[in-house]
Amino acid sequence: MQIRRCAIVMFEPYSDLELDFSLLLRGGAGITRTPRWRALAAHLDGPVVLDAEDVALLGRMDAERWISPASLGEHSSRVPPLLEAGLVISDQDASVVHCVRDLAVREANWWPLAALTHRMGRWKGIDSVKDMHEAKLTTARELHARHGSPPPAVDAPVGTAAIALPVSSEDARDEVLARRVTCRNFDVDRSLPLELVAKVLKRTVKAHAVMRPGEDMEFLKKNIPSAGGLHPLETYVVAVDVDGLEPGIYHYHPVEHALRPVHVPDLDLRQALPTFLAGQQWFADAPLHLIQVARFPRNYWKYRKHPKAYRAVLLDAGHLSQQWMLSATELGLAAYVTAAINEIDVEAALGLDGIASSPVMMCGLGWRATDKVTSEFDPGERVWKQASSP
Repeated sequence: MQIRRCAIVMFEPYSDLELDFSLLLRGGAGITRTPRWRALAAHLDGPVVLDAEDVALLGRMDAERWISPASLGEHSSRVPPLLEAGLVISDQDASVVHCVRDLAVREANWWPLAALTHRMGRWKGIDSVKDMHEAKLTTARELHARHGSPPPAVDAPVGTAAIALPVSSEDARDEVLARRVTCRNFDVDRSLPLELVAKVLKRTVKAHAVMRPGEDMEFLKKNIPSAGGLHPLETYVVAVDVDGLEPGIYHYHPVEHALRPVHVPDLDLRQALPTFLAGQQWFADAPLHLIQVARFPRNYWKYRKHPKAYRAVLLDAGHLSQQWMLSATELGLAAYVTAAINEIDVEAALGLDGIASSPVMMCGLGWRATDKVTSEFDPGERVWKQASSP
């Protein structure tokens, strides 16, 4: 058997806190702090608790060079639990799952810190709404009570004279921008025409031109910018109530402007969507949703192990978000965008590995309900007659 260390791993010191009644009885705080280590690896879903000897052993192992366990001498007895945890990779069948995932990290050309940020920031089974209510962090007043005043909305320099800029007259574009309000109240009884869905997709994610500068190379021209013209975001359409479209999940092809069904066995959309959306039921009520999946090797093909590459992928999602919201608003539709999603649950449904491909956001489309049950941020009162409280 040959072994090597996994490709990307970081060791984090932390302290375990335990209640000590003896200290409490002696008048102390009653809390003991025990220093620990944990490893965060780019191919694993969570941290692995280690002792100092494990950290030292992994620090001496090479991530590129295969060695035999016997070459580690007296430390070879520490290898089996590290193999089981996935921090050490072997060429044997018993390690195949960790080996495949570790290889995916290597081939994707991640910048190590970005790989760990993405990997460890993914959620599974989180109900963010329930958590906020239980922590009393739902309203602006509750946030202020817990955290005090936020930093000022504008950090303007002091002691310099302001130069007033001319204010242009309002036009149709300004009106669309003013009516762009995230919808939290969808009409659950009204379906979406496929024609409107197709128009919004055309304006946001469709490729309007294809450039082929060489063999096996394609660059897409869309209505949104993308770093290097790479457009690494893949679009999955979740149709709940769209005229002419069976409920289900579809892959959207931006060049063909076409949908293909994605087989997801035993998936109940009405139950799955609140989970995908981390408990945000007000978004789950929309009749149509998009899952934007980042194909990181597409971006990292050019920006290999680049410290700005992951940021560029997220900027792509931001560009798409605004185009999505404005396109919907212009057509009289309501829309939402959120990054608060349970990525791991979405990955399981779509068969994604979370390393080369992983969802970075969801957005949705529908008709705004007549009644406002959940507050919406509309201080300009361009959608609702009364402004909502943030």
